[in-house]
Amino acid sequence: MLVLLPPSETKAAGGDGAPLDLSALTAPELTGVRRHLADALVELAAAVPAARAALGLSAKQDAEIARNAELWTSPTRPALERYTGVLYDALDVGSMTRAQRARAGGRLAVGSALFGLVRGEDPIPAYRLSAGSVLPGLPTPRALWRPLLSPVLAAVDDLVVDLRSGSYAALAPVPGAVTLGVLSERPDGTRSVVSHVNKAHKGRVARVLALTTAEPTDVVRLRSLLRRAGLHVEHDGGAALTLVVPAC
Repeated sequence: MLVLLPPSETKAAGGDGAPLDLSALTAPELTGVRRHLADALVELAAAVPAARAALGLSAKQDAEIARNAELWTSPTRPALERYTGVLYDALDVGSMTRAQRARAGGRLAVGSALFGLVRGEDPIPAYRLSAGSVLPGLPTPRALWRPLLSPVLAAVDDLVVDLRSGSYAALAPVPGAVTLGVLSERPDGTRSVVSHVNKAHKGRVARVLALTTAEPTDVVRLRSLLRRAGLHVEHDGGAALTLVVPAC
């Protein structure tokens, strides 16, 4: 099973790993685009106003541009430790045992506008680039990544659970992947789509999938696994699941 996670705009600082080595990352066929984007980010960081405009940042976020300037020289840390925020708080890799962490590292991967795809233990630096950003003189991230990343994901033999947000899923859709919607249910039975906090719920689902010793091979078995974990999951056919949570 491969579980695809969205990245986060926020990244943990620091790390004790060696500087970025693209050859150490998953899917070496993506190296060319990774290098091109990394070089472009470093070059753009030298022109702060242009970097703000391209990355959608304010002057108060210039530290993010400074991170990009040091992309090739700053320390790295595993992707599952680098990304932060609501989803990753719920995933809580820091509480995992060594065996659990190894399982999570093998099963979890993160979609990235800069790297395309990284496995949980791939060493990466802090950076700022979102799927909606377009760097000067370059095509959109979708145009850059889809031709290379789609075949990489299509070649995965295991069940793929795609928890990426829309803009990152669009970089390279995975036909047949299981997707997860989140609905909140009120006491009267009415439901509504969960927006921001769905990241926390998806983080909890990702944790269940990272830690289980089971290997579901289809959407029905996956639904059963999640239900055994105490989650209210519905399946109306196809490859889509719906997680129903109580309204706050």
